Amino acid sequence: MPRTPYEPKGVIPACLMPFDADLAIDEPSYRAHLADLAAVDGITAITINGHAAEVHALSLDEQQRAAAVTADALGDRLPFIVGVYSDGSANAAAIARMAEREGASALLVFPPNSLAMGGHLRPEMALGHFEAIAAATDLPIILFQYPMASNLGYTLDALLQILHRVPTIRAIKDWCNDPALHERHVRELHALSRPVNVLTTHSAWLMPSLTLGCDGLLSGAGSVIANLQVALFRAVEANDLAEARRVADRIYPCTRAFYGQPFLDMHNRMKEALVYLGRLPAAHVRPPLRKLPAAEVAAIGRYMDQAGLTPQSVYAKVA
Repeated sequence: MPRTPYEPKGVIPACLMPFDADLAIDEPSYRAHLADLAAVDGITAITINGHAAEVHALSLDEQQRAAAVTADALGDRLPFIVGVYSDGSANAAAIARMAEREGASALLVFPPNSLAMGGHLRPEMALGHFEAIAAATDLPIILFQYPMASNLGYTLDALLQILHRVPTIRAIKDWCNDPALHERHVRELHALSRPVNVLTTHSAWLMPSLTLGCDGLLSGAGSVIANLQVALFRAVEANDLAEARRVADRIYPCTRAFYGQPFLDMHNRMKEALVYLGRLPAAHVRPPLRKLPAAEVAAIGRYMDQAGLTPQSVYAKVA
């Protein structure tokens, strides 16, 4: 019997990828990290091979191994979503086919970096990219919407055209970084004859984003604070403003810890947070990323203390 198609919604952490001192994948630590996330009450899936997992530095063989290990580690407990990060459409389609073979329930499709030099002026290029992926697999797709300033975002007109032409796109991961545009995405995508879910990844202003009516969130910060994200999402859904503010106050130190400048170090910082909390043995990252300065590592520990996170509470249900 064919399985019920997965609907991307709810709280979806994007996991990290641990490395050993030689910068090889630390598979035992990866399995332990997946187990920690899978134990969080209320998450609906786990995303792998995304920004948080340093997908830019993973070979295709490593991406496939990550998917196979994830399928084995999670079993039937949770769906998992595979990032499709490729500058070429044929390679992206190959990754999509691999993800389906390995048991993924959905795909998170990054915009090709090859479109950064004016691709927004040729929306048919982005459309063709998604059509190539959709032709390779029936898996539901989550479109990753970047800020327009990055030159990798899709204009609203282009986005709506892509959603119309590629019906397997069931959600967007919205990182437009523009509150007014973000609200318009929520309203217009929900109003389509075939509504499309909006998953926010505005983790630096998560509570305001969720209150606009998002269907969930997909966030690398969930690698550390998925339990707090679940609590915030539930409070917003329940229209409990006081509880949402209480949880947001606990999230705020983590926002300070993860999303400072340079922005590219955010997942580097999340690894350091999990080392501080006793959940990863080390915070190795692959070049061109580099180890954080000692002063910043110490500050991350202080922020975790301010958030009330301990080795015992980091993934526990929020009281």
